[in-house]
Amino acid sequence: MNDHVVFATPWFELVAKLPAGYREPHYSIRTKDYVLVVALTRQGRLLLVRQYRPAVDAVTLELPSGHVEPGETPEQAARKELLEETGHVAGTFELLGALRPDTGRLGNRLWCYFAADATPTRDADYRLEPGVDPVLYDRTLPELLAESDFTSALNAAALLLAIVNGRLFLAGRHEWPAHRAAWSGPCSPGSV
Repeated sequence: MNDHVVFATPWFELVAKLPAGYREPHYSIRTKDYVLVVALTRQGRLLLVRQYRPAVDAVTLELPSGHVEPGETPEQAARKELLEETGHVAGTFELLGALRPDTGRLGNRLWCYFAADATPTRDADYRLEPGVDPVLYDRTLPELLAESDFTSALNAAALLLAIVNGRLFLAGRHEWPAHRAAWSGPCSPGSV
């Protein structure tokens, strides 16, 4: 397939592609992969962030997320974003899945991770990312999905992956694996 960059910025490239059988080019955006972290504290609270998003001219409530920079693995980027945006770290990051954010226009991937037992960093020099306010969410997932400022489809998709993978529960009482039996927050299994 013949493709060429028709416009470039530090954040993305607009690419014209001419697939076989097409008479006009198809335009898509080439950008870095994204990471998104579904993270719970030991108390079962979901770590979220509140920040202004110029693209929608609104303050949004979101899961911690960011770009995978050159030379980083998706897991390294997920760990970095969790720390930068919430001031928390976690020992284990489990890949929930890799999604395509918009198959009609974007060529990148969204790497979704689950991080359990997130705790505040002990690094005394750590400073939160400016303009990003961490939120310890202590309500249920149905309530989160109904929040007027929780509107990102990618965030909802990541929560669905966490539910499908048995890491979060939308409703009902479920047994949590024995090594997590001490958890009892609103977003942890068995709490809704």
